[in-house]
Amino acid sequence: MSDIDAAKCLTGLLNGIAQKAYHNHVEVTEDLLRTELYPDLSPEDFHALHEKMRGLLKSIAMADMDPGQLEAFLTAQMKRQGGGGMSEGQASALSRFWRSQRARVRESLLAQSRWEPGLRGLAWRVDLQTSSGRGPEAAPGGPLALLELELGRPSQDSEYVRLECDEATVNQVLKKMADIQRSIDTVVHRS
Repeated sequence: MSDIDAAKCLTGLLNGIAQKAYHNHVEVTEDLLRTELYPDLSPEDFHALHEKMRGLLKSIAMADMDPGQLEAFLTAQMKRQGGGGMSEGQASALSRFWRSQRARVRESLLAQSRWEPGLRGLAWRVDLQTSSGRGPEAAPGGPLALLELELGRPSQDSEYVRLECDEATVNQVLKKMADIQRSIDTVVHRS
């Protein structure tokens, strides 16, 4: 196998590993990758290569390595002794793969780490109640804020929550939001 073919096969393997591990494509199996990319490699040798690349990709992804960190990591891997290291061609393919896929893998990891539905959208309006047309007297109850929250998890349909708040409730919500912002600022400025 030429160096170009080897690089293409390794890039395909890395893409397959990422599709299964980070993008939930369960149809991408180790056996499928072996038969499509490395048909001449024994199942044992392919398994060793697959696990090595999966482990390296996992380490890189979990650390969300920037280009400098990636270069240092790959250099250290190439210098490892005892067959645990990697060739320069493998390091180059892994580097190219990570540069092109870093954002997608990171977004997938973030989405997988959320346990609860996230806020996808917020719509609001203020309704004023008017009197029945007999003079300029004010309407009882005052203005109402109507909120619609769109909630959902990635790859699931949204759920909608509708709220009706009077002025006092809106002020309470704003006070709580200010408390949350102060807590976040305290944590961010402490680290």
